[in-house]
Order: sequence, then structure tokens, then C-alpha cells
Amino acid sequence: MKIAVVGGMIVDGTGSPWFYSNIYISDGIISKIGHEWEERPEVVIDASGQVVCPGFIDMHGHSDYSLLVNPFAESKVRQGVTTEVIGQCGFSLAPINDWSAEYLEKTMPDHIKGHVSVDWRTMDEYLNKLEERRTSINVVPFIGHGTVRMNVLRFENREPTEEELEEMKGYVREGMEAGAFGLSTGLIYPPSSYAKTEEIVELCKVVAEYKGMYASHIRGESDTLIEAVKEAIEIGEKSGCRVEISHFKASGKRNWGKTKVTCRIVEEARERGVEVAFDFYPYTASSTGLDVLLPQWALEGGVEAMLRRLRDPEARREIRSYMEDRVRRGKYADKEVYDIIRITDFAPNRGIQGKTVAEISKEWGLDPYETVFELLLRSEGRVGIIIHGMNEEDLLRVMRHPLSCVGSDSSCYAKYGPLSETRPHPRAYGTFARVLGYYSRERKILTMEEAIRKMTSAPASRLRLFRRGLIREGFHADLVVFDPRKVIDRATYLDPHQYAEGINYVLVNGEIVVEKGEHTKARPGKVLRFSK
Repeated sequence: MKIAVVGGMIVDGTGSPWFYSNIYISDGIISKIGHEWEERPEVVIDASGQVVCPGFIDMHGHSDYSLLVNPFAESKVRQGVTTEVIGQCGFSLAPINDWSAEYLEKTMPDHIKGHVSVDWRTMDEYLNKLEERRTSINVVPFIGHGTVRMNVLRFENREPTEEELEEMKGYVREGMEAGAFGLSTGLIYPPSSYAKTEEIVELCKVVAEYKGMYASHIRGESDTLIEAVKEAIEIGEKSGCRVEISHFKASGKRNWGKTKVTCRIVEEARERGVEVAFDFYPYTASSTGLDVLLPQWALEGGVEAMLRRLRDPEARREIRSYMEDRVRRGKYADKEVYDIIRITDFAPNRGIQGKTVAEISKEWGLDPYETVFELLLRSEGRVGIIIHGMNEEDLLRVMRHPLSCVGSDSSCYAKYGPLSETRPHPRAYGTFARVLGYYSRERKILTMEEAIRKMTSAPASRLRLFRRGLIREGFHADLVVFDPRKVIDRATYLDPHQYAEGINYVLVNGEIVVEKGEHTKARPGKVLRFSK
């Protein structure tokens, strides 16, 4: 199809000031930028008074399951996302083996169960399945270190033998051969958390053979933040991988301000030749699973082992003692800790979603610790939460830093169907529009051009997507047309299922996916496979 986008203010993704011009598209490719075109367009998009920019690349997403359930990716594409990176925080749906497939079937989120059957094993088979679903956005796959470790060691907290390490390398190599862009870790989540630095270095050496990336949810984002950032850089230096530090932050009041140090550590690493950068989301609350409140030893062996410990009175007392000590040490923000933890996903009773642990404690007549245990037991360990533990000054420091780019750290959702059953973090619907509307237009933290660079060419270059992320002739036609006066996020913590406003058109590979603010149900997205 031949499409002309005319009369708009073009922000090309480089960070340069906007300029007026027209964009002409043929067969999914930007064929010409200029005021005249020899060919006759079939569709003309009038972008007068609007900004035209490259499609946004979500550097850190979690739609591994949700794109199989609902390929339309509404919450993402309606805020301008045209490409999402999946397989993050050490978790990917491939490559797996028979044991891992059975474990995934047992532990997948309740709103996913019944909609996805784990009938693949290799990365290639999983990516083929995504391609068969025909998604509305492009997908960039990573291999999850936790998944690879689970394949070989299950949830054992020990070092692999030489033979086991070679088996793990085999899974990584298989994933890279299938087109994965790199390896991710989630070093606070079992079984990734059981790995020593040397193990990850050895696996990343395989990734480096394919010129891939190491992306890390680092080993600590609070008290051990500085050491964890240094470890991520060390892994890059020793393996030869470039490094992406995920959702760069400082959690817990006593750690606020540490981003001054961690930003400098990253800058110094780059000065000595380490290719390292980081991403952020524009909120001061994080989102994870309720089991992160438990000690690591309580999670050994997987979910069933954790639940057995919670049912054992003596183990339960030890877990409680650990949790009480964390609160005494001021791990969280300057409020009662259970007042800042809000439930996002609890299948046994969707009515408590949106409530804090403190509020549920009063309703159930239990203290907060016993409430946490009961929530985990009643849901078989599957409880999603939001924690308010970050500081705005740290967020703004990271946002302004030239090495940062934007990643939502969220799955795709929709206002209907199974993906509407939970109450997710508002970043799922609002991340990119929030940067443009609230932080750029209203607060002037970033210029519009710099905000767009952090969403387009910055992630494209570090992922080596050399024909996306910029408006250039010969590039893939992933484009967003938005109203700079109206673009804004609407999702809130209590009412997250609200689409962003002001995003009028979104084109993915030259097809219109969002037209006049509404999803067209087009599914032109591609699985992008890395090639060195």
C-alpha cells in the first residue's frame, strides 16, 4: 500500500528540532521524505498541527504470554509502541524442556490459563507461534537466564557442574541461533538469583559470539544497588557483551540519591570502553510478585516448596522474623510498609485488587505478615503487587541522563477479555504518553525531541535495529502521529485500564494499526530475529 503522511511536524528520532515535511510510504518502507512524490498515494493522512515521529520501542516489556492471548497489544500500541522487547528479567517462554513446560503450565497467571497451551520447546518454535498469531506490534525476543537455569537445575540453589554449565550454554546457543537478541537476568528472582557472577559471564560469552546483549534486572535495587550495578558491568567486561541495566532506580528511602553514584559508575565504565546503558519507566512505584517479600531460602525448590514452608509453623516463624527485620531496617519508603503495597492480581478474589495489604489485613482481621502468607497460600503463590518505594529526584536524574531510554516493564493489556481481569501498574497503558505529556510538555523535564529520541533511536541503536527508530528513506515505516497539545496518560493506580489520549495514528511496517485514536485490528507486526 502507498500512504502519504502530509503536513506534520517531523521529529526524526535523532533529537534534532522538528521540521515540516511529508512522508511517503510504499510497501511498508519510507520511500521518500519531501514535499512532492511521483506516485499516487492510496491513503493520505493529514498530520497538520501534529507531530510525526518514529514508532516507540519498548526497551523492556513482558508480553511473552499476553501476545499469545491477545495479539492486538492495545495498551501498548495505543500509546505509540510499535516494537516491544520480551524475555526480560530472566524469564522467557523458550527455550524450554518437558519439565519446564509442565512447570510453566502449573504456574502461569490465572488470567492466562485456558488461553495458552505450552506446546513448544525451542525458541524457534515459540517465535513461530508468535508469528502465527500475527501481532499488531513487532517483537524483539531475549532468552531468560532463569528459564535456562530451570531447564537444567530446576530450582536448586547451587553452582552447576561443568557438564550442567555446558548444557545451559547449549540452550543459550539454541536461542541465539533462532534469532534472540541476547540474554536477560532477574537476579532477585529464583532461580536466576542462585547464579554466581561467573556463571552468568560464561553464558554471556556465548551471547557475545553472536554479538548479542546482556540485559539485567540487577541483583539489588536498594541496599546493594551500587554493588549490583558494578556486577552488571563486570559481566559485560568479562564476557564481551554490551550491557543494558533494566529499570534503573534506587528503591527504599535510605537508598534515595544513590543514582548519583550509579550514573557515575556507568559513565566511568563507558569511558574505559564498556558499552553499557540503562532504561527507566516514568513512575515512582514498581510492580512485581508478593513473594519478593520472602527470604531467598524460602523460595528454593519453586512455588510448591515455598507453599509447604508457609504451611509449616516453624518455617513460617523464621520467614516472619526475616520480614519484620526488613521493616525495622527501613527497606521501604517513609510510610508503614504494608500501606504502600497494593494488590494487582489475585485470582481467588478479584475484589481485593487495588487494595493495600494494610486494608486487606483489617478486612481479614489478621496482622500484615499473616495476611501476606494467606494471600500467597490462597492463590498458590500467584499474587501481583505494586510497591511505592522510589523517589522523584532519582527518577528525574535518570530520565535526564543521556544514556537512558524508556521501557514500560509491563505486559500488553486490554480493556476487555482475560487481559482486563487484573489491575496492573498504570505503566502498561501510560508509560510513553506520560513521558511526552506530563514530563515533557507539562513539566519541561525533557524537550519533546529528546523524549522521542529516548523512545526511538536510542533503543534501536543499542538493540542494533539499524532500519528502525528514525525517520529515514529506506527505513521500515513504524510511525506515530500525535497531538503535542493533548497527548497524555490516563491510567492510574486505582483505575489502570485507560488508554492514552492524543495518539491519533500508529503505523507498523507501513500498515495503519491506530486510526483517529482507535485500533483498526490490523496485525502487521513481525518477530524480529537478530542477525550478527
